[in-house]
Amino acid sequence: MPRIQSIEVCAVALPLDRVTSFARRTVSARHYGLVRVRSDDGLSGIGFCYVGSAAGRLFTVAVEDLLAKVLIGRDSHEVEGLWAQMYQEALLHGRAGTVMRAISALDTALWDLNARSVGLPLHRYLGANALDTVPGYASGGYYLDGKTPQHLGEEMASYVAMGFQAVKMKTGRLSPAEEEARLRAAREAVGPDVELMMDCNNGWTDVTQALQYMQRFEPYRPYFIEEPFSPDDIDNHARLARATRVPVATAEIGYGRWYHQALLEKQAAAILQTDAVVCGGITEWRRIAANAASHGVVMCPHWFHDVHAPLVAATPNARYVEFFWDDQVLNFRRLIDRQLGQRNGQITLHTGPGLGFDFDEQEIARHARWTRIDGSAL
Repeated sequence: MPRIQSIEVCAVALPLDRVTSFARRTVSARHYGLVRVRSDDGLSGIGFCYVGSAAGRLFTVAVEDLLAKVLIGRDSHEVEGLWAQMYQEALLHGRAGTVMRAISALDTALWDLNARSVGLPLHRYLGANALDTVPGYASGGYYLDGKTPQHLGEEMASYVAMGFQAVKMKTGRLSPAEEEARLRAAREAVGPDVELMMDCNNGWTDVTQALQYMQRFEPYRPYFIEEPFSPDDIDNHARLARATRVPVATAEIGYGRWYHQALLEKQAAAILQTDAVVCGGITEWRRIAANAASHGVVMCPHWFHDVHAPLVAATPNARYVEFFWDDQVLNFRRLIDRQLGQRNGQITLHTGPGLGFDFDEQEIARHARWTRIDGSAL
């Protein structure tokens, strides 16, 4: 059987074309961690993650100094065993955050490599629930200087004009009255039948504050309220879930099955937005999704539609892919050589083996250099 011969790693910092704001933070650049895992039969698989707006080199340190030695020389099909050993290696350095994201990227690369080795698209290799397309929602509605509620409404309407029947906007940065005005403009622009999601990005601190907003929001029938509190504030998520008619969604920064088990036990979320390149990779994402199904909870994974589209296609209790139609916020799109498309709000799955795309090496070379790790370097 082929064995892992080498791992390449780099961190890329990509500036945004326009400074963009959320409820509690403002972003001018995004840092991504990239890996490529090569086997001794000449095949390779890729993985990646977002590592915030600074300090992307932490990702490369985690791969080079901590995790690569677990994988080099091993059979790439030993996915479960390799995951367990990477996690064990990371116990003292970080079972969340950048180290877990590095595990996630490497695990994703293993699945990509293995699917490529048998010539199957990832969703078919995993066992498809959908073969050709999956539902998507258009994600946007960010805060920009000079952007009025009318402008927000026009943006949301433009997604509907593209064929999307579900759209998402940001909330939580402004006062309850101002946020209601933004939501009203969005709802009037998209009409009564389009699913309208709201993302708070950890904007609130307590249920009393949250209800000042939610009582204004409920008449506009949001599909969900996303990340109302800090990701670790599970109890307040549960309290809000009991106090509002709007479904609570969270877990995009959630790490590992144990964190998600706590969310499920406390009924803190009706929708899990678990991100495969945050939570521990495709291996851990699938465990979490199966557990969510046993609780009657659906998956609507966060960001990175390039990896989440095939996962949604292989998961019966997954409902939507979050889709970014341009590269203005998810500028990771600039780093890959093939884009997912959509038609009438349905995301068209890749038909090539594995993830169905590779990195754009010319674009990466403008921003970073690869480091190669093999047996001689360990």
